[in-house]
Amino acid sequence: MMTTATTVTAATTAQVWQWLEQVPDPEIPVVSVVELGIVRNVMFEADGTCVVTITPTYSGCPAMVTIAENIRAVLAEQGVACFRLDTQLAPAWTTDWMSADAGRKLKEYGIAPPRGCAAGYQAIDISALRRGSVEADVPCPRCGAMHTRLVSRFGSTSCKSLYVCQSCREPFDYFKSH
Repeated sequence: MMTTATTVTAATTAQVWQWLEQVPDPEIPVVSVVELGIVRNVMFEADGTCVVTITPTYSGCPAMVTIAENIRAVLAEQGVACFRLDTQLAPAWTTDWMSADAGRKLKEYGIAPPRGCAAGYQAIDISALRRGSVEADVPCPRCGAMHTRLVSRFGSTSCKSLYVCQSCREPFDYFKSH
């Protein structure tokens, strides 16, 4: 049986937000692009064009191509005939835009969520960073132990660091505050 998409003539902003909440982040599929704060705005122009504004987690994020394709696919699947994706680089994305649900889901997935508020993040002495003596107090997402050690400033993606838990001996990613 073949189904065809019907054109939505009166989609609401709230409906579009709901649809976009179903678009997973391609690198961390347990969280949506809305929960991560990548989707910044949804609006309709006077001619009915749906405009979705997205901000990459960093300017060179390779996942943004897939995210944009997935957003376009969801809008088309829902019958939105006329839409546009705008990429907004300023203000730069910050982990402060992540929802509390995103932090919970990251932890359940085995990734330590960002600690603290990026807006209140204080600059650190770069020489201490080079010596490796500056590390966040990152609890293990698996056992909750605070006895963890930084292995690499860069984990599976550049927005994460690689840690190992000294208690359960499991390695894990930490989603850096930025």
